[in-house]
Amino acid sequence: MRIGLYPGTFDPITLGHTDIIERAARLVDRLVIGVAINRDKGPLFSLDERVAMVRQECSAITGCEIVVHPFENLLIDCARDVGATVIIRGLRAVADFEYEFQMVGMNRAMDSSIETVFLMADARRQAIASKLVKEIARLGGDVSRFVPAAVGDALKSRLT
Repeated sequence: MRIGLYPGTFDPITLGHTDIIERAARLVDRLVIGVAINRDKGPLFSLDERVAMVRQECSAITGCEIVVHPFENLLIDCARDVGATVIIRGLRAVADFEYEFQMVGMNRAMDSSIETVFLMADARRQAIASKLVKEIARLGGDVSRFVPAAVGDALKSRLT
């Protein structure tokens, strides 16, 4: 069984994330969505809220078994914990690549048996970033083109 891990903070999950999840689900038998606790980022939503949002948005995605798994340890350790042989990462722009390139090098140094696969963001989704979505919502803008409807409602409720 091929197990993939798609990690992120998902604060909140966006249509860019769901695009990568849908495409990754066609590549593996089980896709683990690793929701990072990452207290350093100061998330808007609690871990439980982010996990619930990811579960809700992934419930209709087909192609493989999808499991949502919160984690606070190193990404490579999380991959080992869930039995992943591949880490799936989304790329939006060159700036993403530079950071991801360093991460791959460090992860391979810690465990060369776990591969990293990059999926390019769909052209319609390349500009979407959770940080920008939160800023737009905070300033009263319409985020409906960037996040699922339920996530947009949660943002509006949280920020008003």
